[in-house]
Amino acid sequence: MAAENLFDIDLIDKIISELERGKAAGLDSITAEHLQFSHPIVRSILYKLFNIMITYGCLPVSFGCSYTVPLVKGDAHGKALTCNDFRGITISPVISKVFEHCILNRYRNFFITSDNQFGFKRGLGCSHAINTVRCVVDRLVKGGSTVNLCSLDLSKAFDRMNHHALFIKLIKRQFPLELLCILEKWFSACFTCVKWYGINSTFYVVNIGVRQGGVLSPILFAIYLDDVVKNVCSSEFGSALSIVLYADDILLLSPSIFVLQKLLNICEQELFYLDTSINVKKSCCIRIGPRCNASCENLLTLGGLSLPWVNEIRYLGTFLLKFRNFKCSLDHAKRSFYGSANSIFGKIGRSASEEVVLELISKKCLPVLLYGLEIFTLTVTQQRSINFPVTRLLMKLFKTSSIENIVDIQYYFNLCEPSKIVEGYRVKFLKRYEACDNLLCLLCAKFGQNISYYAYF
Repeated sequence: MAAENLFDIDLIDKIISELERGKAAGLDSITAEHLQFSHPIVRSILYKLFNIMITYGCLPVSFGCSYTVPLVKGDAHGKALTCNDFRGITISPVISKVFEHCILNRYRNFFITSDNQFGFKRGLGCSHAINTVRCVVDRLVKGGSTVNLCSLDLSKAFDRMNHHALFIKLIKRQFPLELLCILEKWFSACFTCVKWYGINSTFYVVNIGVRQGGVLSPILFAIYLDDVVKNVCSSEFGSALSIVLYADDILLLSPSIFVLQKLLNICEQELFYLDTSINVKKSCCIRIGPRCNASCENLLTLGGLSLPWVNEIRYLGTFLLKFRNFKCSLDHAKRSFYGSANSIFGKIGRSASEEVVLELISKKCLPVLLYGLEIFTLTVTQQRSINFPVTRLLMKLFKTSSIENIVDIQYYFNLCEPSKIVEGYRVKFLKRYEACDNLLCLLCAKFGQNISYYAYF
């Protein structure tokens, strides 16, 4: 065991102080607040305990025990519920999370994944992935090409992750033996129960899937899929800009349908080795460019199933349209805005003041309407389209139909039009995008400097 990989009290203290408060406690009833306000000797005890664990490759059984709370999915309300309409949220012990943060800090070099993976990385988010796709599509369309995009959805990828396949990936990365032993024992001793209205079920063993609620789980899953990126980028048909991932959301891009079919087969082959399959019902293709309306044969999976060409795909919460250029649909965002606003009106009605209602609208409803729009260049018609729901809401709240009155209300209540808010978001986001150290983001930022794009395809 190298001395630089051992933990110290300063690291333990730093991690504990940065723990997010207000989170549910694990089965041991210990929360982040307990550790943050405990006696300093607790940090010394944890420091010695963690070093013993990492030295001898062992860990307490309680680190693998958790409980799962089933939550109803957002689109399942108002209908007869089945088990598929629930999403399980697993709560792990907070001390085990501190230990995972320590591992991540000391062994960070072993957890590096491809720059094509935008998920689970500090400073990167869905907006960075969407903007990278936009830059690639815009560059190709300006060159006269029509871009073919294939959106792949994996069938319960997190819940069905094969532990043995993960360990093979870690061994190829030359993971330290003591860390590999800990992870192997951790995954082999995962127990959970279902908590429903304060009642716990019997415990059962979790033999597959990620450890939900764990700090390392999403990063290990990114490592699990990392060879999909490498195989696509290193193949004769792919390039560094042929694939973009965010967690398990995979998007393939190519100006050629033949090449896109080959990239799909390469992805499927690696996913087959990982014991993971594509959900054909949720996977589809779309064309963006001057020949977007041309009819094409459906892509075929290795199993002979077809992926249809559609007019609209959902990608990371935004809806991309089949069009001559990169364009999004606003209908879903407006519908969600009306739904969330009506929920607020249904709960508080006229019992609250206008100031309270407007504050709730700005904090809960506007983010739903404006999500991801900083990526797109909105036309004048689209700007009016996102301003209209807020105008109608103000008319309903203040019982007026006069546009002049609405303008005065927005002025005196300091309410900006959504289109102006989006423009402010866009300026801030582009600064963050150009400043991040992701290689794909840096490359896309250079597209505006007349850097040759086609060399990368």
